[in-house]
Amino acid sequence: MTDILKIAPEVSAALEKDGAVVALESTIVTHGMPWPRNVETALQVEADIREQGAVPATIAVLDGAIHIGLSNGELERLAKADHVMKCSRADIAFAVATGQPGSTTVAATMMAAHAAGISVFATGGIGGVHRGAQDSFDISADLDELARTPVCVVAAGAKALLDLPKTLEVLETRGVPVVGYQTDRFPAFWSRESSLPAPYRLDTPAEIARLLRTRRLFGDHGGVLVANPVPKEAEIPSSEMEGCIDAALEQAAKRAISGKDVTPFVLSLIYDLTNGRSLATNIALVRNNARLAARIALETCSER
Repeated sequence: MTDILKIAPEVSAALEKDGAVVALESTIVTHGMPWPRNVETALQVEADIREQGAVPATIAVLDGAIHIGLSNGELERLAKADHVMKCSRADIAFAVATGQPGSTTVAATMMAAHAAGISVFATGGIGGVHRGAQDSFDISADLDELARTPVCVVAAGAKALLDLPKTLEVLETRGVPVVGYQTDRFPAFWSRESSLPAPYRLDTPAEIARLLRTRRLFGDHGGVLVANPVPKEAEIPSSEMEGCIDAALEQAAKRAISGKDVTPFVLSLIYDLTNGRSLATNIALVRNNARLAARIALETCSER
């Protein structure tokens, strides 16, 4: 992997000292937000992590290498690039081999983070089982990645446009602990609560770090999902969001949009239906997850 991993000096220095590093995905830059909010948010999230005392490592594919940590110039270049591949597990090697620019999803970010020695990752929301998956078989690779790759993923639950009960069921089947952070209910991305209970609850970063340390004692373990609710002042209640989600999914079906194109299409339409509120909520929850991930990474380092 040393031939294709390009670790930024700041990240490399922190890893050499067993310091706290938080991985960040890059699809939020290329597929999740419009210019220039995408770069502004990415830089703000990195600043949030640094303010907590950890080092951010945004991950992307550029010039035939997997970059672990991006400079401001590289972030801007990625945000402005055309035809950026949205890389999951199946795509990241192709992007590297062909030299195409690629942004990393949850699955690919977990792969790259683990290869670089990073054990904590902050994102917005994970992918999961899509509604109607019994017919389409559309299930995100994020779930299998959580089952196989030992990285702690801090997210505001799964994206609410998914089938949340089936997503939790698959995570249980795959042996992935799902921990509600200071909550007994599973968060629903833009909303603090869904109708579903969180399988487990922990209330401090130290407790989460202890879980991660204990899980590492088992030889063949995967990741842990920490479900962190969006801040109360930024949430959009699930009763309001459900109508927007249904309308967006109906439009996606009418236009025969499928696969990786569904989520960015639906998120864009939900942005319009909520008059931009969904984007503001998305930014708030990503920043909230980044701060928690940094605190978990710090606690994890202190226990080594």
